[in-house]
Amino acid sequence: MFLPTTSAELKKLGWDKPDIILVTGDAYIDSPYIGVSVIGHVLSEAGFRVGIIAQPDWQSKTDICRLGEPKLFWGITGGCMDSMVANYTATKKKRLRDDLTAGGKNNRRPDRASVVYANLIRRYFKETKPLILGGVEASLRRVAHYDYWSESIRRSILFDARADILVYGMAEKAILEIARKLQNGGDIKDIKGICYISSEIPADYIVLPSYEEVSADKKSLIRMFDIFYQNNDSLTAQGLFQKYGSRYLIQNPPQPCLTSEELDKIYAFDFTLDVHPFYRKQGIVKAMDTIKFSITSHRGCYGECNFCSIGLHEGKTVISRSEKSIIKEARNLAALPDFKGYLLDVGGSTANMYGFECQKKQTKGACKNKRCLYPEVCSGLKANHSRQINLLKELRNIKGIKKVFVASGIRYDLLLSDNKHCTGYMQELIQHHISGQLKVAPEHVAPNILRLMGKPQAQLLLDFKQVFEKFSKLSGQKQFLTYYFIAAHPGCTEENMRELKSFAGRKLKTNPRQVQIFTPLPSTYSALMYFTQTDPFSEKKIFVEKMMNRKQRQKDIITRKIN
Repeated sequence: MFLPTTSAELKKLGWDKPDIILVTGDAYIDSPYIGVSVIGHVLSEAGFRVGIIAQPDWQSKTDICRLGEPKLFWGITGGCMDSMVANYTATKKKRLRDDLTAGGKNNRRPDRASVVYANLIRRYFKETKPLILGGVEASLRRVAHYDYWSESIRRSILFDARADILVYGMAEKAILEIARKLQNGGDIKDIKGICYISSEIPADYIVLPSYEEVSADKKSLIRMFDIFYQNNDSLTAQGLFQKYGSRYLIQNPPQPCLTSEELDKIYAFDFTLDVHPFYRKQGIVKAMDTIKFSITSHRGCYGECNFCSIGLHEGKTVISRSEKSIIKEARNLAALPDFKGYLLDVGGSTANMYGFECQKKQTKGACKNKRCLYPEVCSGLKANHSRQINLLKELRNIKGIKKVFVASGIRYDLLLSDNKHCTGYMQELIQHHISGQLKVAPEHVAPNILRLMGKPQAQLLLDFKQVFEKFSKLSGQKQFLTYYFIAAHPGCTEENMRELKSFAGRKLKTNPRQVQIFTPLPSTYSALMYFTQTDPFSEKKIFVEKMMNRKQRQKDIITRKIN
């Protein structure tokens, strides 16, 4: 079911105005892969009238005014990606293509989209209903942070957007609570999972170094980020506050994680799995090629790679859907007239995190003094791939499904730690769920760089390669591993890239092609390293390549066979 995006649709529904208007930097795709669509359905299912305005023209009132003013609030998101990541490459060149824009041309999403949309609304709706920021752009920029594109420490996005509330993380519970309280005239500032600006400090909240301090002193920034990062678990986190001049940014503790039952309910919504006709007539949205016939099996990631933002936004606790829910979705996809028999992916941030979690983490919260997978897989995690093996077997036996791909990539260290099911999983994967190649992301092989990345050591990659090749040979199929690497991560030198090139040739028997230049994502440890040129864990200085041509050279050492 599409939510209305035009005045004609409002009229057809008999609405004078929506309760809530959601504004997004992506084309309107009604899919469980699109956060704004999920939020729209959550609110709609609860009885609220919800409209969506996608990729409004930010230089006129034409789009932003077409649904009028909402009765309760505006919800604003930059889209499925941070808008600066969507608009620029790692070397700060403008991206020409946008897979989430109709027609594919990257000309519909402004830089710092959440800020632009919020200010656009304020321009044409004076003294309007509350503006609520959400999505990954808001989530990663909710406190003071290093911004790669301006080479500066930026304020919380709440200040620049002049918004009322920021909802961080996966926002289904918080946004529904906000909507109900606003409808009933209640106070929304005690809701978990939000940030707001105040002149007062709540009792028992932890102080972060002020914006002025972290802007002037890199050690204060490191200290701030450590406190911020350690207070994101829903069971252990405390509220935080940070001073900006005479005002304070207040971050309430996180919302509880969704249960598996609650996640199942979300994926049971009546998604249309298509681009809204209003946007579809503007051209093809390439992202549909990937997401329409793919299935999300779980949320969250306990990998905690230092360069990645998934754990901070989706959470470090993995929540798995039930097999019944996933199988029902697969049957629905198989019944669609344009389904060709192929599920393109069943997974999440990492496919083989499905179906198990640390019981201690689920009851007492994530450990503050160690990680689940680094420097090695924690014995408390008890990796168990049996549920995913059984799920994949059931999926491939559904009528109308020819093949089920696992394209999300896997954590080979996690798989190798599962002594009981490693063999069974590899057999299932190789025989039925890949087609010629399997993606893995070692990112590097130099021990010092892997340590800074928070990735497993190279010997585990070689151990996995041996297992993969063994079962590929037994299956009688010619299968390959595709390796993903990162150039110019903090600490990485040209000599490290030559070491990687040599390792790839000698040990992996490959010339890597999937190499990306490191991008410092907001609110990640690797971005902190990049700006401070310091290892935040040892407090030792590290080399950081900041010259664009030298970053490109690091990549070229691998891909273009230069010395």
